[in-house]
Amino acid sequence: MTFPYRLVATDLDGTLLRGDETVSERTRDALAAATAAGAAHIIVTGRAVPWTRHILDDLGYDGLAVCGQGAQVYHAGEHRLLTSVTLDRQLAGLAISKIEAEVGPLALAASRDGLDGEVLVGAGYRVQESPLPVVAFEDPSELWSAPINKVYIQHPGLDDDALAKVARATVGSLVDVVMAGPGVVEILPLGLSKATGLSLAARRLGLRAADTIAFGDMPNDIPMFGWAAHGVAMANAHEELKAVAHEITASNEDDGIAVVLEQLLQG
Repeated sequence: MTFPYRLVATDLDGTLLRGDETVSERTRDALAAATAAGAAHIIVTGRAVPWTRHILDDLGYDGLAVCGQGAQVYHAGEHRLLTSVTLDRQLAGLAISKIEAEVGPLALAASRDGLDGEVLVGAGYRVQESPLPVVAFEDPSELWSAPINKVYIQHPGLDDDALAKVARATVGSLVDVVMAGPGVVEILPLGLSKATGLSLAARRLGLRAADTIAFGDMPNDIPMFGWAAHGVAMANAHEELKAVAHEITASNEDDGIAVVLEQLLQG
């Protein structure tokens, strides 16, 4: 059995995971067949390690994972953080002030650095229904009291695309701004992306961009598609990602990853 890629990179939410945060047996089997054929599988997610670890453990996943939009390279088998990039808090505070000068007050949350970093959530920030733990804060200074990987921003009147566009135009020279999912607009260190994290993880495995097929569903996957040899967007993907994809597959609910992998495995 031949498989044309040595690395399969998959986003989590909206891609590998179904809406109920599970991975289908068909997709598990397809990934297992790809790895049996010699490919490595790397999960590449916007979630920081504390929000990713339970999924990796459930999958029996013991390889490398890229978490926090590329900020963290995590060894799942050893439960060890190999690399971690933090967001300059002074710069982040300046960026938020500049955005608020344009659009008015924002609702804020932040992901603290580390294996057990908490997600802090401020007043008015809408957290999606999820079992994932968050810690509420009232005093804004709490947001900046320990190292963070990213800040989440929401606006009461602007939708995700509009907020991301304004933020990018206003502070794009200071920080990176990505839209990572419904209600999830993030401020990141300038130059950080899933592509930078994936390239670090791949290098540890002796693999290159030319070896890689990548799957995703949101604009934050665009750099990863730019890096990989072949980018596959899910049917449920954001139009911005579909526009740069080499291929569009079925949705995350319909085993889109498995559909492509099975075809490749059949040669």
